[in-house]
Amino acid sequence: MNSSLSSLLQLPAEQKLERGLLHTPGEIAQQPSSWIRTLEMLTSRASEIQGFLADAGLRRPFEQRPVVFLVGAGTSDYIGQSLHLLLRYCWHCEVIPVPSTSLLTDFGEYVLPGRPALWISFSRSGDSPEGVAVLERALEDRPDIFHILVSCNASGRMSQAVAGRSTCLAIVLDDSTNDRGLAMTSSFTNMVVSGQFLAHAWNPEVYAPILRTLAASGESLLPTAANLASEIAEKEFFRACFVGSGAQTGTAMESALKMLELTAGRVLTMAQSTLGLRHGPMAALNPSTLLVCLVSSDPRRRHYDLELLREIGSKSLVSTRVAVAADPANLAGYAEYVLAPETRGAVPDLYRPPLDVIFGQLLGLFASIHCGLKPDNPSPNGAISRVVPGLQLR
Repeated sequence: MNSSLSSLLQLPAEQKLERGLLHTPGEIAQQPSSWIRTLEMLTSRASEIQGFLADAGLRRPFEQRPVVFLVGAGTSDYIGQSLHLLLRYCWHCEVIPVPSTSLLTDFGEYVLPGRPALWISFSRSGDSPEGVAVLERALEDRPDIFHILVSCNASGRMSQAVAGRSTCLAIVLDDSTNDRGLAMTSSFTNMVVSGQFLAHAWNPEVYAPILRTLAASGESLLPTAANLASEIAEKEFFRACFVGSGAQTGTAMESALKMLELTAGRVLTMAQSTLGLRHGPMAALNPSTLLVCLVSSDPRRRHYDLELLREIGSKSLVSTRVAVAADPANLAGYAEYVLAPETRGAVPDLYRPPLDVIFGQLLGLFASIHCGLKPDNPSPNGAISRVVPGLQLR
């Protein structure tokens, strides 16, 4: 199926380079097939991963299991936000997403003495100054903490820091996931897939069919989502609000960040939980706002998603509502646009973040183009960069 995305992919190389489209469109498009490669790599290491998790205490009696921190900054933090409920459900222990930026400033308040812990750090480059600093401090001050590093760069400083340590395990993804564009896209979804695999480390045969369905759903969604994103990007909106509940809250955060980064802040964004939006933040909605709701498949959560869409529509707060759903049934009238993959309802909510975020990525891409920016490097004043620059640490 031809789509707005395939049209970008088919541009001559010199045009891609001139327009800043050499990397980002392809990195978005490659995601479903890259998830399969990530699954195959992790499956080949299943025994090693199982042994490490057992050493870290995940097989102990419930009350003796470690607290699990999911650590990252920006997009890498939203990986943790997208995974913590799944890991909590599968591992039956406390799992907390904690930004590395917060750990750096408030280390002593988060890291309790004598409490067994496992940190899972996510970093595309492995060179984030906050990520490096907080990891190095933990290795020095709390050598009893176990660490898993999930990264896309084998030569990053974080990969080097954990090398050769019995309490550390490095999972380095295929180099193709180390996005060359500024915005993290395939790196985000592949690190989420890695976390989902870890949740099923002792039963990878359960996760494999879920991931393959996820990849098939992604392939079917890409062209439709690209065409819709391209159409919506042509509309005049200056704000975008992304909402979701459960695991979709993390997806909403990441989608909002993609739009903000790729438009260099020309579209102001916010992300909220479905019910959280009603408690004050709804005041920011106006007719120039695009609202994207990640509609749950769970009947209870779906009820609240639809109630929010209905309320916003009845108050005429925004001009455009988009419902992104695994199953589009009975959504007519709740949104101006409904987007769903052909494999309807096949992916449970806890596993949907890699799929649902594709629309947010594509919205950011086409909005960036509409703003006259270069998506591979959309920050003309240098406010943000592919790897966050260093800072003076204390």
